[in-house]
Amino acid sequence: MSTIILGIESSCDDTSASIIKNSTILSNVVAGQSVHEDYGGVVPELASRAHQQNIIPVVHKALKDAGVKADEVDAVAFTRGPGLMGSLLVGASFAKGFALARRIPLIEVDHLQAHVLAHFIQEPDSLKAVPSFPFLCLLVSGGNSQIILVKSHLEMEIIGQTIDDAAGEAFDKCAKVMGLPYPGGPLVDKYAQEGNADAFQFSKPRIADYNYSFSGLKTSFLYFLRDQMKVDLDFIQNNTADLCASLQRTIVEILMEKLMKASKETGIREVALAGGVSANSGLRSALAAWWKSGAGRLIFQSCLIPPTMRP
Repeated sequence: MSTIILGIESSCDDTSASIIKNSTILSNVVAGQSVHEDYGGVVPELASRAHQQNIIPVVHKALKDAGVKADEVDAVAFTRGPGLMGSLLVGASFAKGFALARRIPLIEVDHLQAHVLAHFIQEPDSLKAVPSFPFLCLLVSGGNSQIILVKSHLEMEIIGQTIDDAAGEAFDKCAKVMGLPYPGGPLVDKYAQEGNADAFQFSKPRIADYNYSFSGLKTSFLYFLRDQMKVDLDFIQNNTADLCASLQRTIVEILMEKLMKASKETGIREVALAGGVSANSGLRSALAAWWKSGAGRLIFQSCLIPPTMRP
């Protein structure tokens, strides 16, 4: 017997809907919000308003792309948190209304647990490798940096996490200091591929156990640019690629050092990668190199390329 679930995600600035049949994803539609580009970051009030505009057409397209009728949906899953309160409220309200109208179950989902469990989603006409329990998951995004010990689908333990800022935030904030448009993380990655990763050195935190910290790196980066621009006003423009490459190398090294420490000390060699920053080429290369050394078995989160709708 097949189970069809409608998934709703609205934790930040993207309105997303997908249809999953058993463990296979049939459609995945995302509406972005270009309005935030003018502000250099996500504005919560504008995000929630855009979600209200996007939620119905996004769900409609997800159902259409999947070839599924609304009355064929067996349950609705929605992001309960963490996230922006106003944005979450839009997704939750729609999900509750949809489920109530059709008298079907409503499933609340933890945003971070969903990142981890996305590794088990299959795509049509293909069968990809999935992690075996127990495994470690490095979850890196704009708001979170965590090392999670995953014992089962429903049993997870955070063994390391950021005590201040997240890796994704460090990418975006440092990019903003350099004058790069929002979102800056992907642009840092792009320029880094053209630069010298050893051109500049930035401070690394000394944090106990498996925890992370990126606030000091942001401060170090800011002060470095300030001092260099006293000598050369065009320092950033003349060294953008090298700055991005050096910044990316530093962030990746911070992430990898704690992950490798956790893998060695727990004896768990299987590692999964999740979160928005999992798309970073420097991080993927570092993990692939670690895997090739024979130190562990690596599972990348599947990169679904969704149809994108613009409001």
